[in-house]
Amino acid sequence: MHTKKLNYQLLALFVIVATLLSACGGAATEAPAATEAPAATEAPAATEAPVVDPMAELVAAAEAEGMLTTIALPHDWCNYGGVIEAFKAKYPGIEVNELNPDAGSADEIEAIKANKDNKGPQAPDVIDVGFAFGSSSKAEGLIQPYKVSTWDSIPDDAKDAEGYWYGDYYGVLAFLVNTDVQPDVPQDWADLLDPKYKGQIALSGDPRASNQAIQSVFAAALANGGTLDNAQPGLDFFAQLNAAGNLIPLIANNGLVASGEIPVRITWDYNALAAVDTFEGNPKATVVIPKSGRFAGVYVQAISAYAPHPNAAKLWMEFLYSDEGQLLWMEGYCHPIREADLRARGVIPADLLAKLPDVSGAVFPTLDQLNVAKELITKNWDAAVGADIQKAP
Repeated sequence: MHTKKLNYQLLALFVIVATLLSACGGAATEAPAATEAPAATEAPAATEAPVVDPMAELVAAAEAEGMLTTIALPHDWCNYGGVIEAFKAKYPGIEVNELNPDAGSADEIEAIKANKDNKGPQAPDVIDVGFAFGSSSKAEGLIQPYKVSTWDSIPDDAKDAEGYWYGDYYGVLAFLVNTDVQPDVPQDWADLLDPKYKGQIALSGDPRASNQAIQSVFAAALANGGTLDNAQPGLDFFAQLNAAGNLIPLIANNGLVASGEIPVRITWDYNALAAVDTFEGNPKATVVIPKSGRFAGVYVQAISAYAPHPNAAKLWMEFLYSDEGQLLWMEGYCHPIREADLRARGVIPADLLAKLPDVSGAVFPTLDQLNVAKELITKNWDAAVGADIQKAP
């Protein structure tokens, strides 16, 4: 990718059973409703007035702005490459300006703060951040409300009631393993401590700033005696991993996995599965959903309160939450937030359904639990683990 305590234990159960199955202040603007054009004064009474495209006004306003600035959207993340290309094809009059594709959630928030008075190309219009970053962004007045036309089909527990943020998709943390380099594939978190993995394991971000990395530590906690209310064992686990020399202090990406520099990447399952497709067998790679510590992470969308292109931002949200946008995310192995609605209406192709892995048993922390864990992990990583995770040179 926030103001209420969310019962994600119930959402998790719903996922398993049904396969799940941001202007500051003020009321949320909503997508325009369909209206009828006024009938000509001499038209016969029996003639029905034509229906006006409810999105026409928004599309025109967005095209007048001519640009949408995104941030932190890697093309191999949840099929964002395909999503962006489809948006550009549908709205060719809108240029998509992509900032820092490899940024983390905290970087996205800082980009909004740093560009409050900047209407240039460095100011993001929209953000896709980890779940815990939504409510804090709203509290800081960094995002604005907008309710998309498919608002009612987004689960209540996955959106801000006022429309400041809304869940977009989720995945489960997994291991992406280059089996040409490391044929002995780890099956669970505890396996990563084995000496055979010395200098081979890396996180997909800096746990002091990256949502994906923070939640990786949280997941490790669940597999090592911790609970959703106690993430400390996760820090202890990574301290052991670092002390053993198994943890590489680099931010992992698929290129580093492909080259063999990082044989084992801890990442969201959708990133890992997309990587295997991209590798096309060179190198050989596999994806493992760990036996324990199955942690589901929801990301959320929001519009910057200082968006230089607010209408383009709203149109982007409409696209993402349309059936077309949701299915494009699913093509990238993500579970879209409107999956239950899509399933109920039978609009998901069978091949897409077959692509998603078994993530039964995955748990969904509440917002309060995520915030407590985030505070613990970001503030104590240096002292507890001592690994300065950096981007590869």
